[in-house]
Amino acid sequence: IYQIPKLFPTPTTKNLVICVSAPGGNKDLSALISDCIPDLHFNGDTQCFPLHFYEVQEIKQTNLFQQAGVNYVRRDGVTDFVLKQARERYGNMVSKEDVFYYVYGFLHSPTYRETFAADLKKMLPRLPLVEKTEDFWAFSRAGRKLAELHLNYESVPPHPTVVTLYNPLDLSDSPTFEKLANLSHVANGKDEKEYLNYRVEKMRFPKKDQKDSIIYNSQITIENIPAKAYEYVVNGKSAIEWVMERYAVSVHKESGIKNDPNNWATEHNQPRYILDLLLSVINVSVQTVEIVEGLPKINF
Repeated sequence: IYQIPKLFPTPTTKNLVICVSAPGGNKDLSALISDCIPDLHFNGDTQCFPLHFYEVQEIKQTNLFQQAGVNYVRRDGVTDFVLKQARERYGNMVSKEDVFYYVYGFLHSPTYRETFAADLKKMLPRLPLVEKTEDFWAFSRAGRKLAELHLNYESVPPHPTVVTLYNPLDLSDSPTFEKLANLSHVANGKDEKEYLNYRVEKMRFPKKDQKDSIIYNSQITIENIPAKAYEYVVNGKSAIEWVMERYAVSVHKESGIKNDPNNWATEHNQPRYILDLLLSVINVSVQTVEIVEGLPKINF
């Protein structure tokens, strides 16, 4: 569990952590923000840098009516030293949150990533404070936009140019329907037909190099995907292709355990969840690339 209890000490603790790929990997730097406990391999071997961390303060019983327990004192992940430096350069309006989002924005800088690509595979990022005030605020504002986009990715609507072609199954043949229903793991009282139409086995491209379309299943095809969407890469692979790979039915060779992502959609009564997730991630990817393209160009 490492230092996670300091970052998320209780199930209701609110925090933000910037997760970067730890040194020693063979892939380029990857940064992704989270508002909940990340896996150790969230984006490579992950190391977290928090907006806040929490220290335990024991409450001792001083009378018969008081209960002993534990209290958590919130501390800032951004140090007073860095805040002082930032305010001397950019003015007293700068807050620790502004610095935190500046970091997230700066970690997405293509210039920074390319210039120090070799170093970033061997050590944790070391970030400068930029010279120009307008550049600091540009990175900080971009970091906020990226954070909002990446934290709330599930609620982002589909990209306006993307087209979803839908040809629902003809389930008039009762035996066919029963056979499919048995495979779908659909709970009682739900619309089996809807779940079967949105069921995914393994998403794929029509051809290896044709990525403007994704065949979701035999009923649904997604078309007109902007090429720019695939430029958003997390841990060596586009975010879109991560969704395609991970949201597939698979069987673990050694244990024989079946992993079926459709079960989650069924349990939460969201038959369209996987499709909507893919459509959202396409738009998140495009918007991310556009924000990154607008970042200031820094000379090191």
